[in-house]
Amino acid sequence: MSLQTRFLLSIMMFLQFFIWGSWYVTGPNYLSTIGFKAGDFGTMYSVGPIAGMIAPFFVGMIADRFFPAQRVLAFMHLLGAGFMYYATTLMAVANPSASDINMMFFAHMMTYYPTLALTNTIALKCMANPEKEFPGIRVLGTIGWIAAGLTLTWMKADTSINMFHLTIGSGLLLGLLSFALPHTPPTASGPVGIGQILGFDAFKLLLTNRSYLIFMVSSTLICIPLAFYYMITSRIVEMGGLPIGQTMSYGQMSEIFFMLVMPFFFVRLGVK
Repeated sequence: MSLQTRFLLSIMMFLQFFIWGSWYVTGPNYLSTIGFKAGDFGTMYSVGPIAGMIAPFFVGMIADRFFPAQRVLAFMHLLGAGFMYYATTLMAVANPSASDINMMFFAHMMTYYPTLALTNTIALKCMANPEKEFPGIRVLGTIGWIAAGLTLTWMKADTSINMFHLTIGSGLLLGLLSFALPHTPPTASGPVGIGQILGFDAFKLLLTNRSYLIFMVSSTLICIPLAFYYMITSRIVEMGGLPIGQTMSYGQMSEIFFMLVMPFFFVRLGVK
């Protein structure tokens, strides 16, 4: 991998998680000031996972079969920035509607979630030795999330609409940068069956592969406390008088160490 390619992939990963980290954990600290209630936050943190289950089936198939992945990535981020911009206009009206704003969050996440897989695809296809090279690229995503939290605290935007403006700006930047990423052409061909669209192949794997079933159950269970963490912790941090964005990034700071030692564990222990 050339130095230029590595630099572009690193910036891609940095911005990919900067976008998410600039609003996802601190959103309640602002939205509570414009009338969001407990049920509205429950909806807010539900629309993302729902979008995450729906969107990748279709966007992944488009990227695999019809268009280069970097162009799909660009389109998704530019569109997502547009949805988030419209959400900010809804926040600025006299009596904001939490339902309407959450619908825009849903639209934004429909465009954002597929890009998590797309950035991985683009990065991995540029690598000769992914086990050694990928962690060094992916750790820039963790640093991007940390940078977003620190930027929010530095801008004093932890409780203001400016966090969403930061999301919009970084989304536009990554959307434009994506056109300069390495060309990643589609690799799949042939007809698309309804089973592929609905993910029946994955369900079949759940029923026939015990290890995969255990992995999926474990992933599901660990996401339950994680959802409560995202939804509640930043409010508690605010009540404690701590810098919200900075404090909420401490977990990602510890993650950097584990990302960097992943190559060692891959070699000594294997992926499992």
